[in-house]
Amino acid sequence: MTPLLGFAPDLESPTPGVLVDCEQFIPYESGMEAAPSAQSVTGVSALAGACIGAAVVTKLDGTRRVFAGTTTNLYELVSTTWTDRSAAAYGGGSDTRWSFAQFGDATIAANRSDALQRSTSGAFAAIAGAPKAEIVFTVGSFVMALNTNDGTEKTNGWHCSASFDDTSWTPSVATQCARGQLVATPGKITAGARQSEYAVAFKAKSMYIGQYVGAPSVWDWVPVPGDVGCVGKEAVVDVDGALFFVGEDQFWLFDGTRPIPVGDQVRQWFTNNADSANLYKTKCVYEKSRNRVWVFYPSAGATSCDSALVYHLKTKQWGRANRSIQAALNYVSSGLVIDNLNTVAATIDALPNIPFDSPFWLSGARSMAVFSTSNQLQTMTGAPGASSFTTGDAGDDDIVTTLQQVRLRFAAGRGPTSASCTVYRKMNSGDTFDVGNTSALSEGKFDALQSARWHRAVVRMTGSPRVTGIRPQFVGAGAR
Repeated sequence: MTPLLGFAPDLESPTPGVLVDCEQFIPYESGMEAAPSAQSVTGVSALAGACIGAAVVTKLDGTRRVFAGTTTNLYELVSTTWTDRSAAAYGGGSDTRWSFAQFGDATIAANRSDALQRSTSGAFAAIAGAPKAEIVFTVGSFVMALNTNDGTEKTNGWHCSASFDDTSWTPSVATQCARGQLVATPGKITAGARQSEYAVAFKAKSMYIGQYVGAPSVWDWVPVPGDVGCVGKEAVVDVDGALFFVGEDQFWLFDGTRPIPVGDQVRQWFTNNADSANLYKTKCVYEKSRNRVWVFYPSAGATSCDSALVYHLKTKQWGRANRSIQAALNYVSSGLVIDNLNTVAATIDALPNIPFDSPFWLSGARSMAVFSTSNQLQTMTGAPGASSFTTGDAGDDDIVTTLQQVRLRFAAGRGPTSASCTVYRKMNSGDTFDVGNTSALSEGKFDALQSARWHRAVVRMTGSPRVTGIRPQFVGAGAR
Protein backbone atom coordinates (compact mmCIF):
# COMPACT_ATOMS: atom_id res chain seq x y z
CA MET A 1 0.00 0.00 0.00
CA THR A 2 1.13 3.53 -0.77
CA PRO A 3 0.51 5.91 2.17
CA LEU A 4 -1.51 9.00 1.35
CA LEU A 5 0.56 12.19 1.33
CA GLY A 6 -2.42 14.48 1.81
CA PHE A 7 -3.54 17.37 -0.34
CA ALA A 8 -0.38 18.43 -2.18
CA PRO A 9 -1.27 20.09 -5.49
CA ASP A 10 2.14 21.78 -5.78
CA LEU A 11 4.00 18.47 -5.93
CA GLU A 12 4.51 16.56 -9.18
CA SER A 13 1.26 14.76 -9.92
CA PRO A 14 2.98 11.35 -10.46
CA THR A 15 4.33 11.45 -6.87
CA PRO A 16 3.07 8.24 -5.21
CA GLY A 17 0.34 8.92 -2.66
CA VAL A 18 -0.21 12.56 -3.59
CA LEU A 19 -3.73 13.99 -3.72
CA VAL A 20 -4.21 16.71 -6.31
CA ASP A 21 -7.63 17.63 -4.92
CA CYS A 22 -9.99 16.73 -2.09
CA GLU A 23 -13.20 17.92 -0.48
CA GLN A 24 -14.07 17.58 3.22
CA PHE A 25 -11.03 15.31 3.56
CA ILE A 26 -8.39 16.20 6.16
CA PRO A 27 -5.30 14.65 7.77
CA TYR A 28 -5.20 12.79 11.07
CA GLU A 29 -2.43 10.85 12.86
CA SER A 30 -2.23 7.92 10.41
CA GLY A 31 -3.79 9.07 7.16
CA MET A 32 -6.75 11.09 5.95
CA GLU A 33 -10.33 11.20 7.20
CA ALA A 34 -13.68 12.76 6.39
CA ALA A 35 -14.03 16.19 8.00
CA PRO A 36 -16.63 16.65 10.77
CA SER A 37 -19.72 18.72 10.12
CA ALA A 38 -20.77 21.78 12.11
CA GLN A 39 -23.19 21.13 14.99
CA SER A 40 -25.10 24.02 16.57
CA VAL A 41 -24.47 24.28 20.31
CA THR A 42 -27.59 22.97 21.99
CA GLY A 43 -30.00 25.64 23.18
CA VAL A 44 -27.78 28.57 22.22
CA SER A 45 -29.61 31.05 20.01
CA ALA A 46 -28.02 33.00 17.21
CA LEU A 47 -26.03 36.12 18.05
CA ALA A 48 -27.90 39.39 17.48
CA GLY A 49 -25.60 40.32 14.60
CA ALA A 50 -22.68 39.04 12.59
CA CYS A 51 -19.86 37.84 14.85
CA ILE A 52 -16.67 39.82 14.32
CA GLY A 53 -14.56 38.12 16.96
CA ALA A 54 -15.03 35.61 19.76
CA ALA A 55 -13.04 33.99 22.55
CA VAL A 56 -13.24 31.62 25.50
CA VAL A 57 -11.20 32.97 28.44
CA THR A 58 -10.25 31.34 31.76
CA LYS A 59 -10.11 33.20 35.07
CA LEU A 60 -7.66 32.49 37.88
CA ASP A 61 -10.14 30.21 39.67
CA GLY A 62 -10.57 28.11 36.52
CA THR A 63 -14.01 29.40 35.57
CA ARG A 64 -14.55 30.31 31.94
CA ARG A 65 -16.32 33.07 30.10
CA VAL A 66 -17.40 32.96 26.45
CA PHE A 67 -17.49 36.25 24.54
CA ALA A 68 -18.60 37.25 21.07
CA GLY A 69 -18.61 40.69 19.53
CA THR A 70 -20.65 42.42 16.87
CA THR A 71 -19.98 45.79 15.29
CA THR A 72 -21.80 47.64 18.08
CA ASN A 73 -21.95 45.23 21.04
CA LEU A 74 -20.05 42.74 23.19
CA TYR A 75 -21.94 39.67 24.42
CA GLU A 76 -21.22 36.97 26.99
CA LEU A 77 -22.74 33.49 26.79
CA VAL A 78 -24.49 32.98 30.13
CA SER A 79 -25.91 29.45 30.22
CA THR A 80 -27.52 29.40 26.77
CA THR A 81 -28.24 33.12 26.43
CA TRP A 82 -26.14 35.81 24.78
CA THR A 83 -26.14 38.59 27.39
CA ASP A 84 -25.18 42.11 26.37
CA ARG A 85 -22.02 43.22 28.19
CA SER A 86 -21.40 46.42 26.23
CA ALA A 87 -20.30 49.59 27.96
CA ALA A 88 -22.12 51.52 25.26
CA ALA A 89 -22.78 51.19 21.55
CA TYR A 90 -19.39 50.72 19.95
CA GLY A 91 -18.26 52.53 16.83
CA GLY A 92 -16.91 49.72 14.68
CA GLY A 93 -16.98 49.86 10.90
CA SER A 94 -17.39 47.28 8.17
CA ASP A 95 -13.82 46.01 8.66
CA THR A 96 -13.75 46.06 12.47
CA ARG A 97 -12.72 42.88 14.31
CA TRP A 98 -12.56 42.33 18.08
CA SER A 99 -9.34 41.11 19.71
CA PHE A 100 -9.50 39.54 23.21
CA ALA A 101 -6.90 38.89 25.92
CA GLN A 102 -7.10 37.58 29.50
CA PHE A 103 -4.97 39.19 32.23
CA GLY A 104 -5.63 37.51 35.56
CA ASP A 105 -9.37 37.88 36.14
CA ALA A 106 -9.73 40.74 33.66
CA THR A 107 -10.82 40.27 30.06
CA ILE A 108 -9.49 42.96 27.73
CA ALA A 109 -11.17 43.63 24.37
CA ALA A 110 -9.95 45.84 21.53
CA ASN A 111 -11.51 46.92 18.23
CA ARG A 112 -9.40 50.02 17.40
CA SER A 113 -12.53 52.15 17.07
CA ASP A 114 -12.95 52.47 20.84
CA ALA A 115 -10.63 52.62 23.84
CA LEU A 116 -9.63 49.27 25.33
CA GLN A 117 -12.52 47.59 27.16
CA ARG A 118 -12.22 45.67 30.44
CA SER A 119 -14.45 43.27 32.38
CA THR A 120 -13.85 41.05 35.41
CA SER A 121 -17.56 40.22 35.70
CA GLY A 122 -20.67 41.69 34.16
CA ALA A 123 -20.40 44.54 31.69
CA PHE A 124 -17.26 45.91 30.06
CA ALA A 125 -16.06 49.44 30.72
CA ALA A 126 -13.55 51.59 28.88
CA ILE A 127 -10.12 51.68 30.54
CA ALA A 128 -9.37 55.31 31.43
CA GLY A 129 -6.31 56.58 29.60
CA ALA A 130 -5.93 53.43 27.50
CA PRO A 131 -5.31 53.73 23.77
CA LYS A 132 -7.39 52.35 20.97
CA ALA A 133 -5.70 49.27 19.52
CA GLU A 134 -6.10 46.77 16.71
CA ILE A 135 -4.43 43.90 18.57
CA VAL A 136 -4.20 43.03 22.25
CA PHE A 137 -2.51 40.13 24.06
CA THR A 138 -0.76 39.43 27.35
CA VAL A 139 2.93 38.74 27.81
CA GLY A 140 4.67 38.36 31.16
CA SER A 141 3.26 40.94 33.59
CA PHE A 142 1.96 43.21 30.82
CA VAL A 143 -0.94 43.72 28.45
CA MET A 144 0.47 44.53 25.02
CA ALA A 145 -1.46 46.64 22.51
CA LEU A 146 -0.36 46.95 18.87
CA ASN A 147 -1.38 49.21 15.97
CA THR A 148 -2.55 51.94 18.30
CA ASN A 149 -4.17 55.32 18.50
CA ASP A 150 -3.40 57.23 21.72
CA GLY A 151 -4.74 60.47 20.32
CA THR A 152 -2.38 60.15 17.39
CA GLU A 153 -2.56 57.50 14.69
CA LYS A 154 0.30 55.03 15.19
CA THR A 155 -0.44 52.07 12.93
CA ASN A 156 3.12 50.86 13.57
CA GLY A 157 2.90 51.63 17.28
CA TRP A 158 3.09 49.44 20.40
CA HIS A 159 1.92 50.29 23.90
CA CYS A 160 2.21 48.17 27.04
CA SER A 161 0.31 48.58 30.29
CA ALA A 162 2.01 49.13 33.62
CA SER A 163 3.60 46.01 35.05
CA PHE A 164 0.92 43.90 36.80
CA ASP A 165 -1.67 46.62 36.23
CA ASP A 166 -3.89 46.38 33.15
CA THR A 167 -5.74 49.56 34.17
CA SER A 168 -2.67 51.85 33.98
CA TRP A 169 -1.64 53.10 30.51
CA THR A 170 0.20 56.36 31.23
CA PRO A 171 3.89 55.96 30.26
CA SER A 172 6.05 55.96 33.40
CA VAL A 173 9.48 54.66 34.27
CA ALA A 174 8.21 53.80 37.74
CA THR A 175 5.30 51.63 36.56
CA GLN A 176 7.09 50.45 33.36
CA CYS A 177 4.16 51.44 31.19
CA ALA A 178 5.78 52.31 27.86
CA ARG A 179 5.11 52.88 24.18
CA GLY A 180 6.99 53.19 20.92
CA GLN A 181 6.92 52.54 17.19
CA LEU A 182 8.38 49.85 14.92
CA VAL A 183 9.86 51.79 12.03
CA ALA A 184 12.77 49.65 10.82
CA THR A 185 10.52 48.18 8.11
CA PRO A 186 7.62 49.77 6.21
CA GLY A 187 3.94 49.25 6.79
CA LYS A 188 1.49 48.97 9.64
CA ILE A 189 1.44 46.24 12.28
CA THR A 190 -0.90 43.52 11.04
CA ALA A 191 -0.76 40.91 13.83
CA GLY A 192 0.80 40.09 17.18
CA ALA A 193 1.06 37.32 19.75
CA ARG A 194 3.00 36.09 22.77
CA GLN A 195 5.72 33.51 22.11
CA SER A 196 6.99 32.15 25.43
CA GLU A 197 8.29 35.21 27.35
CA TYR A 198 8.60 37.27 24.17
CA ALA A 199 6.18 39.51 22.28
CA VAL A 200 5.99 39.07 18.52
CA ALA A 201 4.72 41.77 16.19
CA PHE A 202 4.08 41.26 12.48
CA LYS A 203 3.82 43.52 9.49
CA ALA A 204 2.82 42.30 6.04
CA LYS A 205 6.42 41.47 5.07
CA SER A 206 8.38 41.65 8.31
CA MET A 207 8.26 40.61 11.95
CA TYR A 208 9.81 41.68 15.25
CA ILE A 209 10.65 39.96 18.52
CA GLY A 210 10.08 42.07 21.60
CA GLN A 211 12.09 41.22 24.73
CA TYR A 212 11.47 42.64 28.17
CA VAL A 213 14.57 44.58 29.27
CA GLY A 214 13.20 46.68 32.14
CA ALA A 215 13.21 50.44 32.62
CA PRO A 216 13.64 52.81 30.97
CA SER A 217 12.89 51.32 27.50
CA VAL A 218 11.03 48.30 29.01
CA TRP A 219 10.77 46.42 25.68
CA ASP A 220 13.48 46.00 23.07
CA TRP A 221 12.22 45.09 19.57
CA VAL A 222 14.52 43.33 17.11
CA PRO A 223 13.57 42.67 13.46
CA VAL A 224 13.63 39.03 12.37
CA PRO A 225 15.78 38.58 9.23
CA GLY A 226 13.90 37.93 5.99
CA ASP A 227 10.79 39.19 4.24
CA VAL A 228 8.40 37.18 6.38
CA GLY A 229 5.17 38.64 7.73
CA CYS A 230 1.54 37.88 8.56
CA VAL A 231 -1.49 38.83 6.48
CA GLY A 232 -3.89 39.65 9.33
CA LYS A 233 -4.43 39.72 13.07
CA GLU A 234 -6.44 36.47 13.15
CA ALA A 235 -4.02 34.68 10.80
CA VAL A 236 -1.66 33.69 13.64
CA VAL A 237 -2.28 31.10 16.34
CA ASP A 238 -0.29 29.61 19.21
CA VAL A 239 0.36 25.87 18.75
CA ASP A 240 1.81 24.69 22.05
CA GLY A 241 4.47 27.36 22.31
CA ALA A 242 5.18 27.93 18.62
CA LEU A 243 3.32 30.34 16.34
CA PHE A 244 1.64 29.16 13.16
CA PHE A 245 0.91 32.05 10.81
CA VAL A 246 -0.09 32.82 7.24
CA GLY A 247 2.12 35.01 5.10
CA GLU A 248 1.31 36.52 1.74
CA ASP A 249 2.76 33.55 -0.13
CA GLN A 250 3.60 30.86 2.45
CA PHE A 251 2.57 29.21 5.72
CA TRP A 252 5.04 29.43 8.61
CA LEU A 253 5.92 28.04 12.05
CA PHE A 254 7.95 30.21 14.42
CA ASP A 255 9.49 28.73 17.58
CA GLY A 256 11.30 31.87 18.68
CA THR A 257 14.44 31.35 16.60
CA ARG A 258 13.48 31.63 12.94
CA PRO A 259 10.32 31.13 10.88
CA ILE A 260 10.15 27.77 9.07
CA PRO A 261 8.00 27.31 5.93
CA VAL A 262 5.47 24.47 6.23
CA GLY A 263 3.30 25.00 3.16
CA ASP A 264 5.44 23.93 0.20
CA GLN A 265 2.82 21.36 -0.86
CA VAL A 266 0.07 23.99 -1.19
CA ARG A 267 1.87 27.34 -1.45
CA GLN A 268 1.33 28.10 -5.15
CA TRP A 269 -2.15 26.58 -5.15
CA PHE A 270 -3.13 28.85 -2.25
CA THR A 271 -1.75 31.91 -4.01
CA ASN A 272 -3.80 31.04 -7.10
CA ASN A 273 -7.02 30.23 -5.25
CA ALA A 274 -7.20 32.76 -2.40
CA ASP A 275 -8.43 36.32 -2.82
CA SER A 276 -5.34 38.49 -2.39
CA ALA A 277 -7.33 41.66 -1.71
CA ASN A 278 -9.16 40.04 1.21
CA LEU A 279 -6.44 37.72 2.49
CA TYR A 280 -6.13 39.86 5.64
CA LYS A 281 -9.45 38.33 6.77
CA THR A 282 -7.84 34.89 7.11
CA LYS A 283 -8.57 33.16 10.43
CA CYS A 284 -6.53 30.38 12.05
CA VAL A 285 -7.59 28.14 14.93
CA TYR A 286 -5.67 25.30 16.60
CA GLU A 287 -7.62 22.08 17.13
CA LYS A 288 -5.39 20.82 19.90
CA SER A 289 -7.14 17.49 20.49
CA ARG A 290 -6.55 16.52 16.85
CA ASN A 291 -3.19 18.30 16.43
CA ARG A 292 -4.55 20.28 13.47
CA VAL A 293 -4.57 23.93 12.41
CA TRP A 294 -7.57 25.15 10.43
CA VAL A 295 -6.96 28.05 8.05
CA PHE A 296 -10.18 29.77 6.96
CA TYR A 297 -9.73 32.18 4.06
CA PRO A 298 -11.64 33.97 1.27
CA SER A 299 -11.40 32.13 -2.05
CA ALA A 300 -10.69 34.02 -5.27
CA GLY A 301 -13.48 36.52 -5.82
CA ALA A 302 -14.89 36.15 -2.29
CA THR A 303 -14.94 38.93 0.31
CA SER A 304 -15.35 36.71 3.40
CA CYS A 305 -14.05 33.36 4.61
CA ASP A 306 -15.67 30.61 2.54
CA SER A 307 -12.84 28.07 2.27
CA ALA A 308 -10.53 26.17 4.61
CA LEU A 309 -7.21 24.36 4.51
CA VAL A 310 -6.31 22.02 7.37
CA TYR A 311 -2.71 21.30 8.42
CA HIS A 312 -1.62 18.42 10.67
CA LEU A 313 1.35 19.44 12.80
CA LYS A 314 2.72 15.91 13.25
CA THR A 315 2.28 14.41 9.77
CA LYS A 316 2.89 17.78 8.04
CA GLN A 317 0.06 16.98 5.65
CA TRP A 318 -2.75 19.16 4.34
CA GLY A 319 -6.43 18.70 3.58
CA ARG A 320 -9.46 20.78 2.58
CA ALA A 321 -12.79 21.32 4.37
CA ASN A 322 -14.46 24.35 2.84
CA ARG A 323 -17.21 26.18 4.73
CA SER A 324 -18.34 29.77 5.18
CA ILE A 325 -17.77 31.27 8.63
CA GLN A 326 -17.76 34.58 10.48
CA ALA A 327 -15.36 33.69 13.32
CA ALA A 328 -13.44 30.71 14.71
CA LEU A 329 -12.51 29.74 18.27
CA ASN A 330 -11.96 26.82 20.65
CA TYR A 331 -15.24 26.38 22.51
CA VAL A 332 -15.29 24.69 25.93
CA SER A 333 -18.49 22.74 26.47
CA SER A 334 -20.19 22.14 29.79
CA GLY A 335 -20.53 18.45 28.93
CA LEU A 336 -23.50 16.11 29.20
CA VAL A 337 -24.61 13.42 31.64
CA ILE A 338 -27.65 11.14 31.66
CA ASP A 339 -29.60 13.60 33.86
CA ASN A 340 -29.33 16.45 31.39
CA LEU A 341 -29.69 14.62 28.08
CA ASN A 342 -33.20 16.02 27.93
CA THR A 343 -31.68 19.45 27.34
CA VAL A 344 -30.41 18.13 24.03
CA ALA A 345 -33.36 16.04 22.85
CA ALA A 346 -36.64 14.70 24.16
CA THR A 347 -35.85 11.11 23.13
CA ILE A 348 -32.78 8.95 22.52
CA ASP A 349 -33.66 8.75 18.83
CA ALA A 350 -33.71 12.53 18.60
CA LEU A 351 -30.15 13.00 19.93
CA PRO A 352 -27.83 14.77 17.46
CA ASN A 353 -25.85 12.63 15.04
CA ILE A 354 -22.51 13.11 16.80
CA PRO A 355 -19.96 10.29 17.26
CA PHE A 356 -19.65 9.07 20.87
CA ASP A 357 -15.89 9.75 20.85
CA SER A 358 -16.52 13.41 20.05
CA PRO A 359 -15.44 16.09 22.57
CA PHE A 360 -19.05 17.32 22.39
CA TRP A 361 -20.04 14.86 25.15
CA LEU A 362 -17.16 15.61 27.55
CA SER A 363 -17.33 18.17 30.33
CA GLY A 364 -14.72 20.88 29.87
CA ALA A 365 -13.55 19.41 26.57
CA ARG A 366 -12.35 21.86 23.96
CA SER A 367 -13.98 21.67 20.56
CA MET A 368 -13.04 23.67 17.52
CA ALA A 369 -15.98 25.96 16.84
CA VAL A 370 -17.15 28.58 14.37
CA PHE A 371 -19.87 31.14 13.96
CA SER A 372 -21.86 30.32 10.86
CA THR A 373 -23.12 32.92 8.40
CA SER A 374 -26.40 32.73 10.34
CA ASN A 375 -24.62 34.11 13.45
CA GLN A 376 -24.91 30.68 15.10
CA LEU A 377 -22.23 29.19 17.38
CA GLN A 378 -21.40 25.71 16.05
CA THR A 379 -18.85 23.11 17.13
CA MET A 380 -17.04 20.98 14.56
CA THR A 381 -18.26 17.78 16.19
CA GLY A 382 -21.04 16.63 13.87
CA ALA A 383 -21.04 13.45 11.80
CA PRO A 384 -19.19 13.88 8.48
CA GLY A 385 -21.14 14.29 5.28
CA ALA A 386 -19.88 13.51 1.79
CA SER A 387 -16.11 13.56 1.20
CA SER A 388 -13.87 12.90 -1.78
CA PHE A 389 -10.31 12.88 -3.00
CA THR A 390 -8.54 12.90 -6.35
CA THR A 391 -5.35 10.89 -6.73
CA GLY A 392 -2.26 11.96 -8.58
CA ASP A 393 -1.28 10.35 -11.89
CA ALA A 394 -0.04 6.75 -12.10
CA GLY A 395 1.69 5.50 -15.22
CA ASP A 396 4.62 5.94 -17.56
CA ASP A 397 5.30 8.06 -20.65
CA ASP A 398 6.40 5.01 -22.66
CA ILE A 399 4.36 2.06 -21.38
CA VAL A 400 0.65 1.41 -21.84
CA THR A 401 -0.84 -0.32 -18.81
CA THR A 402 -4.24 -1.74 -17.98
CA LEU A 403 -5.66 -0.56 -14.66
CA GLN A 404 -7.63 -3.45 -13.18
CA GLN A 405 -8.59 -2.17 -9.74
CA VAL A 406 -8.01 0.49 -7.10
CA ARG A 407 -7.80 -0.78 -3.52
CA LEU A 408 -7.99 1.37 -0.38
CA ARG A 409 -6.90 0.54 3.14
CA PHE A 410 -9.17 1.84 5.89
CA ALA A 411 -8.46 2.21 9.60
CA ALA A 412 -10.10 -0.48 11.75
CA GLY A 413 -13.81 0.16 12.05
CA ARG A 414 -13.63 3.29 9.91
CA GLY A 415 -14.75 2.19 6.49
CA PRO A 416 -17.22 4.37 4.55
CA THR A 417 -20.97 3.90 4.56
CA SER A 418 -20.80 3.96 0.78
CA ALA A 419 -18.12 4.77 -1.77
CA SER A 420 -17.61 4.98 -5.51
CA CYS A 421 -14.59 5.50 -7.73
CA THR A 422 -14.43 7.10 -11.17
CA VAL A 423 -11.25 6.44 -13.15
CA TYR A 424 -9.72 8.67 -15.80
CA ARG A 425 -7.15 8.01 -18.53
CA LYS A 426 -4.90 9.76 -21.04
CA MET A 427 -2.17 8.65 -23.40
CA ASN A 428 0.23 11.57 -23.05
CA SER A 429 1.20 13.60 -20.00
CA GLY A 430 0.13 16.89 -21.61
CA ASP A 431 -3.32 15.64 -22.65
CA THR A 432 -6.55 16.18 -20.77
CA PHE A 433 -8.08 13.17 -19.03
CA ASP A 434 -10.92 11.17 -20.56
CA VAL A 435 -13.56 9.83 -18.19
CA GLY A 436 -13.57 6.07 -17.64
CA ASN A 437 -15.98 3.88 -15.71
CA THR A 438 -17.43 4.34 -12.22
CA SER A 439 -17.65 1.43 -9.78
CA ALA A 440 -18.84 0.92 -6.22
CA LEU A 441 -16.64 -0.26 -3.35
CA SER A 442 -16.60 -4.04 -3.08
CA GLU A 443 -14.38 -5.99 -0.66
CA GLY A 444 -12.19 -2.94 -0.11
CA LYS A 445 -11.57 -2.29 -3.80
CA PHE A 446 -13.01 -0.61 -6.86
CA ASP A 447 -12.97 -2.59 -10.09
CA ALA A 448 -11.65 -0.76 -13.13
CA LEU A 449 -10.70 -1.85 -16.62
CA GLN A 450 -8.99 0.71 -18.81
CA SER A 451 -5.78 0.91 -20.81
CA ALA A 452 -3.65 4.04 -21.14
CA ARG A 453 -0.25 5.43 -20.27
CA TRP A 454 -1.60 7.58 -17.44
CA HIS A 455 -4.40 6.90 -14.96
CA ARG A 456 -6.14 8.92 -12.26
CA ALA A 457 -9.03 8.20 -9.84
CA VAL A 458 -11.64 10.23 -7.99
CA VAL A 459 -13.06 8.51 -4.88
CA ARG A 460 -16.33 9.75 -3.37
CA MET A 461 -17.45 8.56 0.08
CA THR A 462 -20.13 8.96 2.71
CA GLY A 463 -19.91 8.15 6.42
CA SER A 464 -16.81 8.56 8.60
CA PRO A 465 -14.00 6.90 6.64
CA ARG A 466 -10.34 6.97 7.55
CA VAL A 467 -8.06 6.08 4.65
CA THR A 468 -4.47 5.06 5.36
CA GLY A 469 -3.27 3.83 1.97
CA ILE A 470 -4.04 3.21 -1.69
CA ARG A 471 -2.90 0.63 -4.24
CA PRO A 472 -3.76 0.59 -7.94
CA GLN A 473 -3.28 -2.76 -9.69
CA PHE A 474 -1.85 -2.73 -13.22
CA VAL A 475 -0.88 -5.25 -15.87
CA GLY A 476 1.28 -4.44 -18.87
CA ALA A 477 -0.55 -3.71 -22.10
CA GLY A 478 2.30 -2.82 -24.44
CA ALA A 479 5.20 -0.43 -24.97
CA ARG A 480 6.30 2.06 -27.57
